[in-house]
Amino acid sequence: MHLNWATVASLATAAGTLVLAVATFAAVRSANQAARTAEHSLLTALRPLFVPSRIQDDVQKVLFVDGKWLKVPGGCAAVEAENGVIYLTMSLRNVGSGIGIILGWCFYPDWDPARSRPELDDFHPQTRDIYLPAGDVGFWQAAFRDQDDPQYDEACKTVTSRGQMTVDILYGDHEGGQRVITRFGLMPRGDEAWLLTAGRYWNVDRPDPRDRPS
Repeated sequence: MHLNWATVASLATAAGTLVLAVATFAAVRSANQAARTAEHSLLTALRPLFVPSRIQDDVQKVLFVDGKWLKVPGGCAAVEAENGVIYLTMSLRNVGSGIGIILGWCFYPDWDPARSRPELDDFHPQTRDIYLPAGDVGFWQAAFRDQDDPQYDEACKTVTSRGQMTVDILYGDHEGGQRVITRFGLMPRGDEAWLLTAGRYWNVDRPDPRDRPS
């Protein structure tokens, strides 16, 4: 039997090319997986997550642009109507591993944790950049100053009657990504303070875990 060495060489070359292609595919796949893992780890390290601060956390003094000060205890909100202005502030804790920046807020004159997620266009923008450091306490603040605002009258009524209310906070990492919406409930306590609770969380820039198949 005579061997056709040209054919043998061609087959050997083809086999070697196939092996190289398989090895290259495996290397590229492994590199892509490593890159995704590294990216996920980086994003996790930058990700903030806001919750109500603890009752034992220190009282914070919050200054508004008009010189008004409000004191807000740990685990609480402070709300006040004065001289036609409705002041709102909450004591928060960032339990995430990254610095958080507050981007906007929505107000509701009741507490309904089952209310659907607000659209991004529904949020009032923050006129002051408020950062919360990772693993530490901070605050949120806002005010109704325009009496022509459609929500002004209902906000004033809710505050003066000491009713329950809801504030949705839109925030993200310090680069403006990984945005999250957290729904906070304000529950009257005593004559001045409102206890703070968190009801719902929504991811804006990432898949929502509730949408994943079980």
